[in-house]
Amino acid sequence: QVQLVESGGGLVQAGGSLRLSCAASGRAFSTSIMAWFRRAPGKEREFVAAIAWRTSDIYYADSAKGRFTISRDNAKNTLYLQMNSLKPEDTAVYFCAADVLAAIIATTVGPYDYWGQGTQVTVSS
Repeated sequence: QVQLVESGGGLVQAGGSLRLSCAASGRAFSTSIMAWFRRAPGKEREFVAAIAWRTSDIYYADSAKGRFTISRDNAKNTLYLQMNSLKPEDTAVYFCAADVLAAIIATTVGPYDYWGQGTQVTVSS
């Protein structure tokens, strides 16, 4: 059984920063792709960023480039998303996800096997 637990969401003013964390447990993630997705009100879940646990390859959505940084702590089995220069359009529920059999980073929901419960990020204008 795999568990992913997000934390770090909250309310922040535009231009502010937040750091999300995702604690992973239940199996080794040395061959996994770990990712952040988000779902804004009334919209589909969309890809934000992903990192390959073994190679550290990283990929960002265009909306995240230059503002968000994904990273991981192998020893703690924890995934992070540092979000700077936040905008009201970043308001969403943020989810971490794991694709444990991945060979390449996927930017769609389908390949991801495990999901956290989500953490709310609200950016006020």
